[in-house]
Amino acid sequence: MSFLLIKSFFDIDYRTPIFLKKKQLSRRALLKVTAKSAAGMGAVPALSVFSLSLHEKKSLVQLAQTDPWLTLDATLNHLLPKSETGPSAKDIHALAYLHQVMTVHPTEEDEKSFILKGVGWLNSYANSEKNKAFVALTFEEKELLLKGISQSTAGSNWLNTLLSYILEAMLAPPSYSGNGSDIGWQWLEHKAGFPLPEKGQRYFELPARANIIKLTRLTAQERK
Repeated sequence: MSFLLIKSFFDIDYRTPIFLKKKQLSRRALLKVTAKSAAGMGAVPALSVFSLSLHEKKSLVQLAQTDPWLTLDATLNHLLPKSETGPSAKDIHALAYLHQVMTVHPTEEDEKSFILKGVGWLNSYANSEKNKAFVALTFEEKELLLKGISQSTAGSNWLNTLLSYILEAMLAPPSYSGNGSDIGWQWLEHKAGFPLPEKGQRYFELPARANIIKLTRLTAQERK
């Protein structure tokens, strides 16, 4: 059964989507390559080359006041809260990064649908358990609910998807909207390679990639 027909994180008919299985395999391969090559890699001091414009910041602030971005922001900030030992999801601009993943990056439509479906499932669960939307819960109540959904395959997949984007927001060059002021790199004492991509030169904006994205979007429109 397609996850689009699933009604909650606890639906017994849920099966891990194909897009997620492919991402899990590709990440394992990437980790193996990284582990082998990390010891021999040089490093050059990082240089911030891009930040959100004032207009983009205002737009995102407005979006974050309503769902799905309101709930996604609350979830991201709970998964990586403010602490004395490291930056928070807010510090690394995790929501801005996820917004770019959902609106600009060549992200599969099934993955975007899954992330959005999860917002509805989470709020339904919060209302059934606490008679409140997820964002209205206390920290302890949010913790309890997220632990609850993590016991299901769908919930675990959803949380892991968001966690992976939190890590990407922390590690990606600032031109991809995360890692504000290189805060993630500074915390990890990481020195990025050179040159860093500027806006307009990011991988999904390069001619070959941009043409693929354009063709994919046109094909998706034709299906409607």
